[in-house]
Amino acid sequence: QVQLVESGGGLVQAGGSLRLSCAASGRTFRNSFMGWFRQAPGKEREFVARIRWSDGNTGYADPVKGRFTISRDNAKNTVYLQMNSLKPEDTAVYYCAGGMSWASPQWVYWGQGTQVTVSS
Repeated sequence: QVQLVESGGGLVQAGGSLRLSCAASGRTFRNSFMGWFRQAPGKEREFVARIRWSDGNTGYADPVKGRFTISRDNAKNTVYLQMNSLKPEDTAVYYCAGGMSWASPQWVYWGQGTQVTVSS
């Protein structure tokens, strides 16, 4: 069983930055990976970014490319999402997730979410 705990959300002005953290406890498989999703009010949950534990390979959704950076600290079992140049449309609850099968992702574990609010 894997538990994921997010932190780092908050209120920031447009153009500002935030860094989210996701601490994973329990067993993490060598071929597994971690990701971030977000869900804005009235919208479906959407993929933001992912990173593989073994080699740091990453992937991003188009709306965040060039602004967000996902990274990991294997020693701490922690994944980060550095968010720069934030926009009001980035406002959402951000969820950390653990997945398997990079080529055809299956998201198995979820955190409780952390609120990010970007004011204009």
